[in-house]
Formats: sequence, structure tokens, C-alpha cells
Amino acid sequence: MNIMTIGDVVGIGAIEYLEERLWRMRESLGASFVVVNGENATDIHGVSAADAKRLYEAGADLVTLGNHAFGRRDIGTLLNDEAWIIRPANYPPLTPGSGYTILEAEGRRLLCINVMGTALMDALACPFATVDRILAREAGRYDIALMDIHAEATSEKLALARYFDGRITVMFGTHTHVQTADEQVLPGGSGYMTDLGMTGPVGGVIGTDAACVIEKFRTKMPVRFRVAEGEIVACGALFAVDDATGRVTSVKRLRF
Repeated sequence: MNIMTIGDVVGIGAIEYLEERLWRMRESLGASFVVVNGENATDIHGVSAADAKRLYEAGADLVTLGNHAFGRRDIGTLLNDEAWIIRPANYPPLTPGSGYTILEAEGRRLLCINVMGTALMDALACPFATVDRILAREAGRYDIALMDIHAEATSEKLALARYFDGRITVMFGTHTHVQTADEQVLPGGSGYMTDLGMTGPVGGVIGTDAACVIEKFRTKMPVRFRVAEGEIVACGALFAVDDATGRVTSVKRLRF
């Protein structure tokens, strides 16, 4: 089984980019399941229900979110109603939606988890304990597990991956919008990559107009960010999972 993962989608232009290319790419790669992080898709700080549906229809089997999960008010209803979109599992229990879901691909049950780091991020529940509870609760109800680790600190992402190595088959980081070059198969057979990178305009600063970001850093004053213009590139990774052993055999960076 090939699992395709796509990094944080930034802006409407990036949605249109995937609408034109994602189905063709997943077919050429033989991907059975596609995960897209969509938390910046509408206006950098969030994704609307309509735009989340566009990502789903463009070829995503699962849409994950992050620290901007609730940047748009209408997303709460979609999170409550649909199994294909999830928010970080360590948000408070009263938060709309769920932090994990079980979906099917090629006759196999995929436990899909979204979790957020706490280093240099919001003070949420411990991601280690949160995911431990999910695995215990769903034991015996899934064949393969995957996890989007939406976090700032590289060390926290890798620590989570090492901790769950052999228990969660596919693990990848999102949030920093810069694709890392550490794709690997861990000792326990899990595939891992620290950050998928982003799907968005490459001419700005991690998808945001450069002038806005520079002004923010130079003045420390409030600045309204806007999506950068120019060339759009999609980044992610392809994880090959051995059907017999459930171990990852390879992880390949994607850029298209």
C-alpha cells in the first residue's frame, strides 16, 4: 500500500493547484490513500468548510488540521459531521470534531490520528499520553495507523516518532512549511519525516507575502498577513507499506 501525504495547503491558489493535479499524481504514484493538511487553505489562518470539501473532492481521503483548525467559524459543523476531516486530538474534549478517525483503503482499516505539539505552541494536553489513549481505545479495530504531528519543534516531532515507532506505521510532521530531508524508516518499521513542507506559493515567506512578514519582524507591530503570489509547488512524501508485515519499506519526498 502506498500512502501519499501532502504538506500544509496555503491559500486558494494552492487548492486550485491540487484540484488540477492531485488525482493525476496519486494515480501515477499508485497511492491508495492520500492525506492533506489543510489548516491554512482558506486565508492562511484556517480553512472554511467549503474549501475543506474542495480538498476532499480534489483527491484527499483525509484532511488534517493544526493550530489554525478553528480559524473559520463554519468548520465546527463539518468536523462534527464528517469522518474525513479531523483536528488535533489533544484539544479540549468540548472542541468540535474528533482527533482521529478510522477509514478504509484497499480493504484495510486505517486509524488516522492528528496531534499537536506543545513546545512553542498552545498549551494543550500531552500529545504522548493523548495518542497512547487512542491506541489503547481502538486496539483491534484497525490494521494500519498513521499520524500527522503538527508541531513547531523538530525535537518534539522526532521524540513522538521514536516513542510510537512500531506502533504507528506512518508518521510525518507538518506546520513549519519547510520540507525536511530526513525521510527514513525507523528501527521498529515505522516510516517518518519531520516536515512534509507546504503546498503553496514559494516566492514569499512560508507561503505568506514577504513584505508582510518582514514588516512584522522589523516593527513588532500588528500586521495583516496575506498569501504570497507567484509559482505554487506541492510538497509531501510517499510511504510504501508492506501488506504482509505492516512495516514501511520506503519513504520518498515529493515535490510537484
